[in-house]
Amino acid sequence: MATDPRRRWRWRLLLDVAVGLPLLYVMLRWFEHRQVYRPTTAWVATGAELNRAWEDVSFTAADGTRLNGWFFPAATNSPRRQLVVLHCHGNGGNISHRLAVADALLGTGVNVFLFDYRGYGRSAGRPSEEGTYRDAEGASAWLRGRGFTATNIIVFGESLGGAVATELARREPVGGLVLQSTFTSIPDIGAELFPWLPVRWLARIRYDTRAKLPAIHVPVLVMHSPADRLVPFHHAEQNFATANEPKLLIELAGDHNDFLEAGRAELVAGFERFLKLRDANPPATLPAP
Repeated sequence: MATDPRRRWRWRLLLDVAVGLPLLYVMLRWFEHRQVYRPTTAWVATGAELNRAWEDVSFTAADGTRLNGWFFPAATNSPRRQLVVLHCHGNGGNISHRLAVADALLGTGVNVFLFDYRGYGRSAGRPSEEGTYRDAEGASAWLRGRGFTATNIIVFGESLGGAVATELARREPVGGLVLQSTFTSIPDIGAELFPWLPVRWLARIRYDTRAKLPAIHVPVLVMHSPADRLVPFHHAEQNFATANEPKLLIELAGDHNDFLEAGRAELVAGFERFLKLRDANPPATLPAP
């Protein structure tokens, strides 16, 4: 007896859907992860290039993942040697690409701690949203173990790192929050970069900086270039509008990835102004978690 062609077609359609939908889902998750995280494992430099004291540090994230970082102590005679900047870098490269920003911040007299998220540089694991949050918690715990009080840790987030820094400031006491070239959220910036995709519906990685800022009550510095073509300046304006006082908005120069070449002076001057704002509005003394 011959098989009904319509029945064969329906079964073929069901089979195609059963196989195709999971494959499409996997491809979408792969594409999303690839766009958000762009780690490299090879170093292009070491901390020695700054010609000052530094330490190559191994520590663990909050879930036990082994991580790597570089600690640069402030000068022993610096009046700001009790302060440390915990630098959360952007989505590409690794800490060896951040020596220039470390050098600029060290010029203000603070200590600086660069660290790599899981899957970046010499840190183990594979990056994820919750993973980067736990990595920042581990870096903060290392600094407290080194003797820095929580309110003397200033979390400085570059681009994606701004979202990581914001979540750290939401989870535990810190002494200040810096958002440099940071987006409002992944769905927001994704919808702008890929307007032909239903990004807001598809996105599983959130990094919702703007939504978290109202819960943070420490001095906030937002630094962003109006010439940034990757993360437009309106992201900075929205983050700044959402943040609590005391806060400061500083305009940088240059595009998203050349802000130091074009405007190192603006970054240093803006950070100096922020430190003075922080001195005038010291964060509450809270116990470390």
